[in-house]
Amino acid sequence: MFELAHKLFNTLGYIIAIAFFFSRFKSARSIFSREKYTKKDMLLLSLTFSSLAILGTYIGVDYKGAIANTRNIGVVVGGMLAGPEVAIISGIVAGIHRASVGVSRLTAIPCAIATILGGFITSYLYKKANSNNRSLLGFFAGVFVENLSMLFILLFAEDKILAMDIVKNLYLPMIFINGIGVAVIIIITEEILEEKEREAGTQAKLALEIANKTLPFFKKGESLDSICKILLESLKAEIVVITDKEVIIANASKNNNLCLKDREIQSEGTKKVLSSGEILIFDRNSEFNDFSYSEEGIKSCIIAPLFQDEKVSGTLKIYFKNEENITARKKYLAIGLSQLISTQLEISKMENLKTMARDAELKALQNQINPHFLFNALNTTASFVRFNPTRAREIIIDLSTYLRYNLENSVNLVPIKKELEQVKAYINIEKARFHNRFEIIYDFDEDLDTIKIPSLTIQPLVENSIKHGILKQRESGIVKISIKKVYLKCLVSIEDNGIGIDQDIINNINKKIEKNIGLKNVHNRLKLIYGKGLLIEKLEKGTKISFYINQEEIDA
Repeated sequence: MFELAHKLFNTLGYIIAIAFFFSRFKSARSIFSREKYTKKDMLLLSLTFSSLAILGTYIGVDYKGAIANTRNIGVVVGGMLAGPEVAIISGIVAGIHRASVGVSRLTAIPCAIATILGGFITSYLYKKANSNNRSLLGFFAGVFVENLSMLFILLFAEDKILAMDIVKNLYLPMIFINGIGVAVIIIITEEILEEKEREAGTQAKLALEIANKTLPFFKKGESLDSICKILLESLKAEIVVITDKEVIIANASKNNNLCLKDREIQSEGTKKVLSSGEILIFDRNSEFNDFSYSEEGIKSCIIAPLFQDEKVSGTLKIYFKNEENITARKKYLAIGLSQLISTQLEISKMENLKTMARDAELKALQNQINPHFLFNALNTTASFVRFNPTRAREIIIDLSTYLRYNLENSVNLVPIKKELEQVKAYINIEKARFHNRFEIIYDFDEDLDTIKIPSLTIQPLVENSIKHGILKQRESGIVKISIKKVYLKCLVSIEDNGIGIDQDIINNINKKIEKNIGLKNVHNRLKLIYGKGLLIEKLEKGTKISFYINQEEIDA
């Protein structure tokens, strides 16, 4: 028995090594990280784990015609990591193969049946598995399938004495090796796959920390030198430079005596990035020599483009002392930071344009999009980074959608579906912040493609319902957004079951804007465009706000 156990340990080592190298491949990690597999992915995974199971049969140890093997490891691991389809396919393929192997028929059929059943058992356990219990469930699956093999050998064998001898000597080694083998491979594979998520989470966390530090400076319109200083400290760089298309407009350096501001761009690397709009990474051996700024031993640099209105408007340049500082992580971080700075520069530009806006009430409404909302959204994202990176990425996408909509749309009519994208992005961010405090019901008519609406109309009303209706009560609430075609008009309504609106607000809706800017702004703009503003109803429980879009605007 001990000699068999020793040989099985050796074969287990081969299987673990193969699984380790497979999970290290970039393509394999990419497949495992997807939320849904394509048919091609499923075929590749089934082929891989079927081959691993078949290999377990071939490198097994012969004992009186039986095979002490690690076959079921491939089936169970494949099922626990890749899903029910892979488990079932791998089980069937490996089982049929075992039945056809030309050794003693005493164990071939029983073990083949057990392997096939193992695929179905694993497919069931997969649905119960999560990151906390997957390896444990895998262990029990491996043990259970081997118990089935031993049971079937005893039940189906004609030579009961030989069957008892085989089971007696193979039972403990097979149970232990296969159970432990499944658990170890799952743990190793998950650790490798999670490494990518942890790296992405760390990168996102650093980006959010930088965003939190830089946002106040953008909002206040202060010098970009302060932004460069924050980037310098956060990235452990030697020099950080921001340029426009002609000159350096800001910089920070560990050498306090180095001042580059207002210098004309001379670097060929910077000129290439300005013309191509693509990130550039180089060192002293590259064709571009961009190290004339410093005598502090600069050896490597990242130059990332900055965009405004989808056109290259400048560059972000980050210098390091060592080539080793230019990792893939820092490359993608630099890309993210350049996008952040581009967005914030657009926001700053928008702030300046507000002072020249003809519509003073629209200006007041846009002023509501302040750092508090951004800070809250970023902090919410940061809270998800460690435990749920996927959710963190979703919030960042929603925040990007929300901000870009507010930058691109001011006084124009926009397709109502575009307006609703911004509303849903805002709702997703607030739901992430407040968890189960409120639910949203969407009740839309079909075929809304032709409808246009003044921008920033629905979102302020939804925000009003959430902030002043639902969140001011202890219990959770519901906000219903309804869009219905009514003869030659379109009726939009937002209804909540919150604390209800103050009657004074309804009475003073037509007076000068001092409070409730969002509500009054929407009301006055609708009156200006359609001749009639908001209809505000104080319900027995909550508030309902409605307005109509005229047919001529629908057909516009």
